[in-house]
Amino acid sequence: MIQVQYFARYREALGLDTEQVEWDASLRQVDDLRLQLLARGNEWSVLGEQHLMCARNQELCGLDEPLADGDEVAFFPTVTGG
Repeated sequence: MIQVQYFARYREALGLDTEQVEWDASLRQVDDLRLQLLARGNEWSVLGEQHLMCARNQELCGLDEPLADGDEVAFFPTVTGG
């Protein structure tokens, strides 16, 4: 299983803050997971944003980060401040 967490407006758009996704061998990288979630359509399109940020096991990472069964992945939008 992959534990997936959504933060900020992603959580609001999706109506959930966490879920478990069944692990399978096609989930080699964080981006594979993101694309699988995007394929759900409709509100899941928020995960297609160009500047999406992610973390694996509570460490910031890129979409090319390797995945393993039991990992925790978080998706959150970039934050700007002034």
